[in-house]
Amino acid sequence: MGRLKIGVDSYSLRPLGLDAFRLLDWVKESGGAGAQFSEVNLPTGRRLDKAFLRDLSQRARDLGLYLEWGGGQHIPFNPETGRPVDTFKVNRRAAEQARALGISAVRSCSGGLMRWTDDARPTGILLRAMAESLRAQKAMLGDLGVTLAIETHFEFTTFELLRLFAACGVRPGEYLGICLDTMNLLTMLEDPVMATRRVLPWVVMTHIKDGGLLLTENGLVSFPAEAGKGIVDLEGIVRLLSSSDPPLRLSLEDHGGQFLIPVFSPSFLLKFPDLSAAEFSRLIALALEGGRLVERGEMTIVERNRWPEVCEERVKNGLRCLHGIINRGES
Repeated sequence: MGRLKIGVDSYSLRPLGLDAFRLLDWVKESGGAGAQFSEVNLPTGRRLDKAFLRDLSQRARDLGLYLEWGGGQHIPFNPETGRPVDTFKVNRRAAEQARALGISAVRSCSGGLMRWTDDARPTGILLRAMAESLRAQKAMLGDLGVTLAIETHFEFTTFELLRLFAACGVRPGEYLGICLDTMNLLTMLEDPVMATRRVLPWVVMTHIKDGGLLLTENGLVSFPAEAGKGIVDLEGIVRLLSSSDPPLRLSLEDHGGQFLIPVFSPSFLLKFPDLSAAEFSRLIALALEGGRLVERGEMTIVERNRWPEVCEERVKNGLRCLHGIINRGES
């Protein structure tokens, strides 16, 4: 496990209002080894141009930190409005920025919670449109030496992403991969360890995020938790990720909020055709464990409007937790 570097995703620190350079300083001072920029706060008077990217890369080298980059998209239309999105243009820009930074992967995120609404486009239609769009980007991404890392967000399950890769005719190590968000898997009705095993060869980036799951009268509720205090088996997942070659970076993500998963609605569950009885029963067991942790005061939901009050302390605690996992894995 000693090959794994531990860093922070920039979204976790959004309330601090740090520009990109100050964020790198914060990560270094807090014991992190790098930063994933899901979003970039530019210093006053700066533009996201080659000069900025050159300066950011140099600052990371001076501090001995890794850099990871975002800005990619994979759904070729706006999930809410249905308007077309030129993902070729979006991804070429993000990939060119990554190349300028010396980075070989770009995180891609296009929305989420789409199947929570009855008027959303069916998942099959989304997957077919994505496959057609992404196949046309193979040469461009290959020429730039960049992998588009589709986040396990709230759009697709790991089963569906594997079908997407098959439809694109791509193999692990080529132009498509996965940014593994370990907590979002719960919201998409997947056990985090089982899901990690399914897509392990495809993982090129990470959002290491603990979480909770509760059983309520309206269904399941998922939420982020401080790393080490939730029900996600981070130690087991890190052990799996440690086998990856080249070594992965563990970019910690944390934030407030909660998500209702209406599992008591038959029409909702029908939108998850790959969900097995075994995996669903595992989720119920995790929800019961989550309830016990909440009752004992060991885990709590932090609403989004309260996240600014606790974000700095929780991210620092999360870094310490991940360092502890790595240290135990080496002993």
